[in-house]
Parts: sequence; C-alpha cells; structure tokens
Amino acid sequence: MASVTADAASARPGISFFERYLSLWVALCIVVGLGLGHVLPSLFGSIASAEVANVNLVVAVLIWLMIVPMLLKIDFAALGSVRRHWKGVGVTLFINWAVKPFSMALLGTFFLGYLFAPLLPKGEASAYIAGLILLAAAPCTAMVFVWSNLCDGEPNFTLSQVALNDLIMVFAFAPLVGLLLGVASVTVPWDTLLLSVGLYIVVPVVAAQLLRRAVLASGGQAALDRLLVRLGPISLTALLATLVLLFGFQGEAIIAQPLVIALIAVPILIQVYFNAGLAYWLSRRFGVAWCVAAPSALIGASNFFELAVAAAISLFGLKSGAALATVVGVLVEVPVMLSVVAIVKRTRGWYEQGSIA
Repeated sequence: MASVTADAASARPGISFFERYLSLWVALCIVVGLGLGHVLPSLFGSIASAEVANVNLVVAVLIWLMIVPMLLKIDFAALGSVRRHWKGVGVTLFINWAVKPFSMALLGTFFLGYLFAPLLPKGEASAYIAGLILLAAAPCTAMVFVWSNLCDGEPNFTLSQVALNDLIMVFAFAPLVGLLLGVASVTVPWDTLLLSVGLYIVVPVVAAQLLRRAVLASGGQAALDRLLVRLGPISLTALLATLVLLFGFQGEAIIAQPLVIALIAVPILIQVYFNAGLAYWLSRRFGVAWCVAAPSALIGASNFFELAVAAAISLFGLKSGAALATVVGVLVEVPVMLSVVAIVKRTRGWYEQGSIA
C-alpha cells in the first residue's frame, strides 16, 4: 500500500503552461496545418503514402511518442485499492462503458446525421459520427491526473480508476467500437480495428509497464518522476505535430466548410457536461465522498483523445472526417474540463449537504 500511496502523491501535478493553453496550441496547429497543406501538397502526399498494412508510419511514430509517456504514469498495482472506493469506481465504470459511448453515438447521429446534415460536406456525416464514437469509447488516462489534482480529488481513487479503465480498454475497446459503428451504419474494418488495438493499446501498455518497472528498479520513484518530466514535452509536441498533419490533409474541406469544426463540437460539449453531471449526481445519491465524486465526474467526462486520433487515422485515414472529428475533441478538451473542475469545486457545499458519507 505504501507504493500505491507514493505513486498517488507523484500523480498530483499542477497543470503546466503548455497544458493550460493546449486549445490555443491546437488552434495554431490548425492555422499552420492549413497553410502548409496549401503550400506543400507534395510533402503531405508523400507522408500519406508512407503506409504499411493501413498504418501510416510517420503518424504511428508520433502517436507512440504521445501515448507511451502517459501510460508510464499508470500503476496497475493500484487496482488493489479499488475496493476502498467501490461505489465511486462503480459510478465511473457505469458512465465510461455503459453511458458515454452510447450517448455520444446518439448525440452524434441526431446533430450531425440529421439536424446539421445540410450544413456539412455531402457524405461526410457518417465519418464525423464515427470519429465521435472513437472519441467516447476511450476513457481518459493521462490528463485526468491533472483534473483530479485541480479539484483536490482522492489520488488513490484516481490511480485505481485509471488503471482499471486501461485494463478494461484492452478487451472492450474493439468490440464496443465495432458495435457502435455498426449501429451507425459505418463499415467496420475489423482487421484494421484489431491492429489498432494491438498497436495503440496492448503494445504501448506492455512497453510502458516494462519501462516503468525498469526505471523504478534502478532509481525508484524519483527517477520515474524525472523521466516523466523529460517525456512530457515530447508527448505534447508529438500530439501537436500530428494535428498539423491532420489539418494539412483536411485543409480544403475545412476552408470550404468553416463551420464544420463548430458543428462537430456541439455534441462533444453536450456529452461532456451530461456525463460529468450524471456521474456527479449518481455519486451524491450513493453517498460517495466529494473527494471521490469530483474526480469521478471528470474521469466520466474526459476522453483518451490520443488513442481516438490514432484509431481514426488507422481505420479511416489521415484525410478522413473521422480523424477530423477526433481532433475537434482535442480542441475543446482543456477549456471544457477546466469548466467542469470549476463547477464541482463551487458546488461542493451543495454536494456534501446531500451526501451521507
């Protein structure tokens, strides 16, 4: 248990300058990507052609640089503390796996498939919906530590919940995505989907855990903390480079339909607040302590957008509407989640008046 406590303490970072203004950097990536895509179309064409088994090699390297540093923070030994906060864990699992993917599919179909369909590029609505499904089917594993710290959440709960979500994701991501894409009438390339799960979930999880154990064995928690500090900027830089590529390929479609990004953001915003509010309300009804309910709401609302971007690119391609939809999730992630943090902190008094714990 001492190890879990130490890891929990180390997983309480403040939000960095780079992370706080992530949406600004994403906006800049849009501008840079659009400009480069227009000026250097041959370069982007060469990058797009560098594929093996439907996996773009350049993007694959960038995505590994994104994902592995984040997975290094996860300690599966923390699963032993799940029973201490079983009500909060139950609420979050219910939201992450039984509500959020389905609510996103429903919202995406309603807004993009029907309400906004006349305003979207012809034939692209189903691709945007597919991107939203990929976004919602992957619970957040990294930024949750930041959100939990900002609202003084219980660190052991956050660690155990994230570790449990990662474990479930290895087995549930592909079947859940396949089911929802099928319901949304999107053709599911199962071989590519399973390859994406292997490349962007199973292998990175195993590699990160092996590296984590080796670093802890040689230098302890202090060495792991130093490594995470060094890798943090690399992870975010890889994310931004991937976004530049995506917007470079999407340039013509975006310029032709400048409202597309705003329209895609609508169902994302609604589902974030809906799922956060539902998790928070259920936690209150079940008497969960506020220090557990607050991160529960945040874990229930946020997404592992790095994985979603990777899966969208592998399944549908760099130029696809699905990839663009996942990028919109990155664009809105930070300001929306900061607003959720503010809401749960301001409502703490109301919450604790109704909680029996």
